[in-house]
Amino acid sequence: MTAQDSTKPAGDKPSVRMITVPADRAGQRLDNFLLGQLKGAPRSLVYKLVRSGQVRVNGGRAKAERKLEAGDEVRIPPVRLSEEGDKAGPPEAFMRRLEQAIVFEDARLLALNKPTGVASHGGSGISFGAIETLRALRPGQTLELVHRLDRDTSGLLIVAKKRSALSELQALLREDHGAGIRKRYLTLLAGRMPDGVMTVDAPLHVGLRQGGERHVQVNAIGKESISHFRVLERKGGHSYCEVRIETGRTHQIRVHAQHLGHPVAGDDKYGDPAVNKRLREQIGLKRLFLHAASLEFALDDGKSPYVLNAPLADELVEALDRLR
Repeated sequence: MTAQDSTKPAGDKPSVRMITVPADRAGQRLDNFLLGQLKGAPRSLVYKLVRSGQVRVNGGRAKAERKLEAGDEVRIPPVRLSEEGDKAGPPEAFMRRLEQAIVFEDARLLALNKPTGVASHGGSGISFGAIETLRALRPGQTLELVHRLDRDTSGLLIVAKKRSALSELQALLREDHGAGIRKRYLTLLAGRMPDGVMTVDAPLHVGLRQGGERHVQVNAIGKESISHFRVLERKGGHSYCEVRIETGRTHQIRVHAQHLGHPVAGDDKYGDPAVNKRLREQIGLKRLFLHAASLEFALDDGKSPYVLNAPLADELVEALDRLR
């Protein structure tokens, strides 16, 4: 089933379009729906259209993260993408780098071992994120982000190639307390963590600092957030840990680690500047030591299990080896 377009532009001149959301797009975020309707539009333009009220859902203003329902009427304003400054595609070297970072692919899914420094998607001054680059690599193929990773976090990023897989995975992500998808991270925490599993059950609230930068903190008004930390090895007075999370909040592991008093090594936002400087000088750690290592889930109502893994980045392996 396809979205119904109730207006037809005359010639090349764009006009307002009223799109009826089809049943197979129910649950999709408004921003992602618009990106599918406005092929080639930068994400920053989509957000601008939504913020300015030019995009309407059932006649009213809506937020970019709104989940659409079947039968919703979405007003899409006239947009001349060529006049919005169509950009050249991602650099060839960057495209090859992401192509080589694909660690799994089948008919429904693609898994990327996302490098640090690469955003999950473009926007906020970033021309090309992982999803835009993958779409440039696979023109004409439907590719949708299932979830997101912080720009500075490396590791598994899952992309759906079929709408049915996207819907099922998003439903699994919504299940309570991580029951749908098991997520495992690897991290180096400053200082010596105690033995056993340290569970942090602390709500997180996303605020904005001056200039619009997001800053997350433990706050009773925030959303439920649960992380489990376990030491794998102690090296150089620090703790190499695995982390399993039951929720997927913005900067969750980084803020929960800070809350424990053992911030993530190399974390310029929530970490310890003195520890970061020492690790940079002693072992050459120049990035956030946080890696999404594995994801486990099952599609087809549990009949098709997936266990996806992304090896630790070389620079993190080398930094660990240098710790004494």
